[in-house]
Amino acid sequence: MPVKIPLSEIGNVINASVQNLIFEDKSFTDNNNDQFKVKVWKTRAIRLVGGTQQNLLIEVPLKIWAEKGIGTLGIYSYQNTTFEMVMYFNTQLTFNNNWTMTTKTSPMGFKWVTKPVLDFGKIKVPITSLVETSLKQQQAEFSKTIDEMMISQLNFQNYAVMAWNQFSQPFNISEDYNTWLKITPVSVNISPLVFYGNQIEANIGIDTFSETFTGKKPPSTVPIKTIANFNSVQSLPQKFLLQTTANIPFNQATKIAENMFLGKEFDFREGRSKIKITSVNVYGEENRVMIEAATEGTIDGVSYISGIPVYDDVKRKIVLTDTKFKLKTKNILQKTATLLFQGKIVKMIEDEYGIPTAELEDSSKKSIEETFNKEYYRGLKMQGKVYKLKPSQILLSPVGITAIIDTEAQLKLLVQGM
Repeated sequence: MPVKIPLSEIGNVINASVQNLIFEDKSFTDNNNDQFKVKVWKTRAIRLVGGTQQNLLIEVPLKIWAEKGIGTLGIYSYQNTTFEMVMYFNTQLTFNNNWTMTTKTSPMGFKWVTKPVLDFGKIKVPITSLVETSLKQQQAEFSKTIDEMMISQLNFQNYAVMAWNQFSQPFNISEDYNTWLKITPVSVNISPLVFYGNQIEANIGIDTFSETFTGKKPPSTVPIKTIANFNSVQSLPQKFLLQTTANIPFNQATKIAENMFLGKEFDFREGRSKIKITSVNVYGEENRVMIEAATEGTIDGVSYISGIPVYDDVKRKIVLTDTKFKLKTKNILQKTATLLFQGKIVKMIEDEYGIPTAELEDSSKKSIEETFNKEYYRGLKMQGKVYKLKPSQILLSPVGITAIIDTEAQLKLLVQGM
């Protein structure tokens, strides 16, 4: 799952924490009576650009007002000036496996937009060196401030806890089958941060335990308050596979068979032989689905048609293959009719009978994508797409048919509006 953090978001955090007035020296007599006052303002938003070695390049535009006294024996003439400059910083970021950031910011010098000069009429006094000494001290201090702000604001433990607890909430994937999916995260793997000009990216892989429930909504997992450390890995796949199950009880399979076959009549030998299906029952026997059909007419008895359930991609149904036929009847002399009936009913079941999954697949895909594409908390937005969803394996249980459904999907996490 790719995670994207726009650098504008980190910039917003820094700009919100840095007041417009960054520094002020109000005294003429401090610093060995330097007769110098200074104020430093931020003129516009601090700008961040991604570097090439897990670093951020930070640009701080400043306006500076300075006032300097010139004189001797305690008699001074004062003059002030305003000028502009841009400070540069380099910040190295490390994403720790306890979900916190470690940063180390270093001064990278500054560039004058306009150099400071005091105008005493006939005397022009450049104060560049004097201002630079003060600004270098302030730039070193401001580096510490940037680190403190980032460490306090870029703590992703809360986001990880929120995402973990949200993942643990059961959600409905099929109203028709009343099926619920519950995903329990087990562990988290994260690839190294990758820096781009306007954002930071990483990949998150979540090992999960998924459960599918039929009936009423299952209870939620107890929310966590703290999250375990993540595992650092070099790379992760862009897509993931989620396996769920859909349970079709045999009584539902029986209703499908009744709608198709109950009351159906078969004519043989130009209408001289007729067979009518009077009841149908579907159940499991070992690894086969058994359709038990009672008939009356020329053949008065019970037919047993069994087959191995498989998924048909074209029909989007669970159908029967390797079909076998067995008949219990007292009409043992009706061999010709029996053979004709066997051929017809087996073909009919192979061609027509099946448990449709198209609606289940479509509704599950829609429900999962709706769950993926939400902003669950302010600043934490998910975007996801299901690329493929279909049954991959059909199993039998004493009470019904279970379809193992493979869902191939992609999920993105965007941290925005923190």
